[in-house]
Amino acid sequence: MMSVRKKSGGKAAVCENPLSNPTARTAFRKMLLNWYDANKRDLPWRKDRDPYRVWLSEIMLQQTRVAAVIEKYNQFLLLFPNVKALAAASQSNVLAAWSGLGYYRRARALHDSAQIIAKDFGGEFPQTAEAWQKLPGIGRYTSSAIASIAFGEKAAVVDGNVERVAARILGRRLTAPETWVLAGGLISPKRPGDFNQAMMELGATVCLPGEPKCLLCPVAKLCKTRGNLPGGLRPAKSRKATVFYALDHSDGRVRLAQRSKQASVMPAMWELPELAVPENANGSSPEVWLRLKHGIMTTNYDVRVVRESPDASSGRKLLGRRIPISELKTIPLTGLARKILRAAQILN
Repeated sequence: MMSVRKKSGGKAAVCENPLSNPTARTAFRKMLLNWYDANKRDLPWRKDRDPYRVWLSEIMLQQTRVAAVIEKYNQFLLLFPNVKALAAASQSNVLAAWSGLGYYRRARALHDSAQIIAKDFGGEFPQTAEAWQKLPGIGRYTSSAIASIAFGEKAAVVDGNVERVAARILGRRLTAPETWVLAGGLISPKRPGDFNQAMMELGATVCLPGEPKCLLCPVAKLCKTRGNLPGGLRPAKSRKATVFYALDHSDGRVRLAQRSKQASVMPAMWELPELAVPENANGSSPEVWLRLKHGIMTTNYDVRVVRESPDASSGRKLLGRRIPISELKTIPLTGLARKILRAAQILN
């Protein structure tokens, strides 16, 4: 692979790909894997190559930080230690265990896939990326990650970390097909799973988006950029919004409302009743008892919680029903509901 750039005088000069020859690719693999062996993070899903645990971790890590996943991963395994236990569970219990991670479609797809594996495959896991892609919620990246890590298939992965590493190594932004081709040509045939994890680890801990730690990079001498590419991508514009919720809590119960099962976002999840018009019956504004910030996608919410008395002296009729606090850990709560209840010291 070669790229062309123009000199100041207008003549074209060939810009070599630093990984264009087999010797360079072999050196890249060796340096990267040696670094990974010595520096990889001690993560619970790396303790073995159990396909169930690899699969679970890859689903949880989609669009979610590693630090947020670790605790949930361990808790989830205690409840559903294997695919048969997960398949036998109710969707409501699975969503409750997932609560706090967000993107609940992942949990529903995970549960659906577990039932297919348990019923149709006799509890045996697919062993190729192609076969994994036939299951709900499994795309090209996830299928390749599972097949390479758990079964040693030579299947490259491309995520945001790999895209960034690849672009900086070549010194230019790549199209998605170009990145997949590059990743496929670089992957170690002997240690494909470790190589994929090493590429992602490099992007997550060294080749960072804003300030890459080039002095710590094991493959810096094969990198054309050694820093940030010019003209970085602009972050998506965020917007602000204010929302009000009612907290009706007494006698060991708290009022919650369930979202519609047809809702496009977090269907069937439980949350505090939202106040569309935060006014008392006499037209006065209610006192805000708790205020916090919460971000979802590109929206930053100013969340204001109004304490609602059981005698409904405010004159508002609240939706939902009062649920025993002892049952809160068994129902799927939205991340915001969980945050509010923890801030109110109703949940640990």
